[in-house]
Amino acid sequence: MSLSFNPDTLTIPSGHHIGGSFVDLPGEEIAVLRPSDAQPMGVIRDGGQAAVDLAVTAAKTALASSGWARMNPRDRARALFRFAEKIEEKAEYLGRLEAAGSSRLVAGTITGDAVRTAGVVRYFAEYCDKLEGIVTTTKAATLSYTRREPYGIAGAIVPWNFPMITAAWKFAPALAAGNAVVMKTSELTPHSLLALAECAAEAELPGGLLNVVNGWGHTTGAAIVAHPAIGIVSFTGSTATGAAVMSLAAQSGIKPVVLELGGKSPQIVTRNPGDMDAVATRVANGFMVNAGQVCTLASRLIVDSAISDELIDRVIAKTKAVKAGPTWDETTTFAPVISARQFDRIDALVQETVKQGAEVLTGATRLEGPNEGNFYAPTVLAKVSRDNVGFSEEYFGPVMSVTTYDDIEQAIAEAQHPTYGLSASVHTQDLKLAMKVADAVEAGMVWVNQHGRDPEFTYAAGGWKGSGFGKDMGRAGIEEFTRQKAVWINYL
Repeated sequence: MSLSFNPDTLTIPSGHHIGGSFVDLPGEEIAVLRPSDAQPMGVIRDGGQAAVDLAVTAAKTALASSGWARMNPRDRARALFRFAEKIEEKAEYLGRLEAAGSSRLVAGTITGDAVRTAGVVRYFAEYCDKLEGIVTTTKAATLSYTRREPYGIAGAIVPWNFPMITAAWKFAPALAAGNAVVMKTSELTPHSLLALAECAAEAELPGGLLNVVNGWGHTTGAAIVAHPAIGIVSFTGSTATGAAVMSLAAQSGIKPVVLELGGKSPQIVTRNPGDMDAVATRVANGFMVNAGQVCTLASRLIVDSAISDELIDRVIAKTKAVKAGPTWDETTTFAPVISARQFDRIDALVQETVKQGAEVLTGATRLEGPNEGNFYAPTVLAKVSRDNVGFSEEYFGPVMSVTTYDDIEQAIAEAQHPTYGLSASVHTQDLKLAMKVADAVEAGMVWVNQHGRDPEFTYAAGGWKGSGFGKDMGRAGIEEFTRQKAVWINYL
């Protein structure tokens, strides 16, 4: 069966989703365009403080009436299992919404993004009765223990590049830990998250536990961060915005934040990487996936000089083989940039990089597609010095720089970045060398013989330095949404 579809036939959610149902509120209209052809997807309104206040009230009411935080944890798990089943039931619709409204290709949104979103919910549902405390050693006739408890209401602000999955990384562990959630969509890709909230309502999750509001970052997003009733905020986005979130949270009553931010991730290819064509495919996919709109994008290739010419030629050949097209066509292999504004930002940064001395090996221009979408050609640059803006700044587009090395210590030194430390990878058949690189590179995630996360849920995602702190996914991902209480009992 073909996955391709006509985006004009989709039912588009409208309004905020608060208290278990769609709610229309006054506010500035924000037009949402389909990235593939710049045609209208729908209109949302900036909710601002009013929407956030309403969502917080709904969250408080739901926590009180349902006893969500204090119920038998297996009952909480059963509710989340129903939610996951509803997501799977509506995977085709959710996947089509995601594809039409974002840069995600339908070849991966139905069987990939939607199904994995259900998997995230199911994974954290299993954690409901596995949040353990510890008993500490004390003097006689006393008992000292710690326990994990929810914050109450968790705020979440998600980006546009992987709308459903990134949202699930936040709302699923927060709910499993016993919190209610107030989440802001990206104004560029709101609709699949609104549909997920409706799935929760249809699965009979108590209304008000998962609230999804629309709006701008500086209005609705800021209202979430600053709201005194929201106990923790999880944010994924740029490093600059993450700093603003952290500052506002501190100014608004001191609350913890979890930040997954930008990156300039290196991939090191050693002299003996294995099958060269397979390596070239991994390297090319590392910077072209989702048109480069990935936080962990492999934007810096560091390759042994003995194999650099062959590898670069093979990678460039891979860039020429992509098929740009609408995200709702299952034969499309290369996605559009999310918006004209983002396209212009990528191109301006590339042109400045070249102006400062970089050499264009391929790309650095618009890629003509079959419609009005903004497609940026896969771009490979050489001679990007460490004082070049192309080294220091994140493109967030399909752009990769190439550097060669003769000694692995040189490669490790080149891999370190003064600002970012999100992820890194190494391609090699030498396990000892792989471990040496993994130990030495300053990054929160390191992959060997691949670049990017597998669709697994067990290992934590997060960065070092300017790439943020705190973790999504894994045990750490749910523990972020709990706070520890120490109890001391003297029973003499």
